[in-house]
Amino acid sequence: MSSIKIECVLPMNCCCGESPVWEETSSSLLFVDIPAQKVCRWDSLTKQVQQVTVDAPVSSVALRQSGGYVATVGTKFCALNWEDQSTVVLATTDKDKKNNRFNDGKVDPAGRYFAGTMAEETAPAVVERRQGSLYSLFPDHHVQQLFDQVDISNGLDWSLDHRIFYYIDSLSYSVDAFDYDLQTGQISNRRSVYKMEQEEQIPDGMCIDAEGKLWVACYNGGRVIRLDPETGKRLQTVKLPVDKTTSCCFGGKGYSEMYVTSARDGLDPESLSRQPEAGGIFKITGLGVKGICSNPYAG
Repeated sequence: MSSIKIECVLPMNCCCGESPVWEETSSSLLFVDIPAQKVCRWDSLTKQVQQVTVDAPVSSVALRQSGGYVATVGTKFCALNWEDQSTVVLATTDKDKKNNRFNDGKVDPAGRYFAGTMAEETAPAVVERRQGSLYSLFPDHHVQQLFDQVDISNGLDWSLDHRIFYYIDSLSYSVDAFDYDLQTGQISNRRSVYKMEQEEQIPDGMCIDAEGKLWVACYNGGRVIRLDPETGKRLQTVKLPVDKTTSCCFGGKGYSEMYVTSARDGLDPESLSRQPEAGGIFKITGLGVKGICSNPYAG
């Protein structure tokens, strides 16, 4: 077993860093700071960060096949032009829910952008229950609501054979699976594949590795855990020097590094002095497993 190394590669002080995505063409890590309304791009070669500020909380970002990016901003799916820092609205959701915003999002293997909503938090992880929905934005920009009654829509990914969709509604303390039809983008047969242990706290962002195992960032748990969705067993725990670990993705050369975002919102001064890197971006090497590249939105 190679030795695992964890380093804070970017001491960003994000209020709530989220949605890390590796962009291979630029050797960069994209991520967002939700309440700061910023999309950031960290160049792993020059170590420089560029950021674009948008006009509402931005909760996820993804690559776009035709260039630039897509992002979930407020309750809108948007296209983001990095060069001139402009956004164009592709679709709007939850029009009847003024208090809602998007949370996590990711693109499926057919190029649809999946993202879910939630009520705006009154405190970190405290929300009006069952106000959110899960949506999918098709390449032709039409939106489908997959289900509602969601508390905090969070981590999502697809199995390597594209036949299973994995999903987290944080306050269910569960990682769920659905049968997935890649042709139509439809889901069915929801079931739980992993129930969180008490010390793991709240399941947040998630990604899959090249062996088909899931990695889940544990909010307030200060760790990422590796799960086998077929057996429901936890295979590995990697603890980080910050409590509010929010999401994870693979990147770097050969997708052999893991990047983890974190938050500092809701930490009191005593907690912050104990974890000065809270809100930073972390790189984990030596896991001995690789990830897969992220899918670009096809619209």
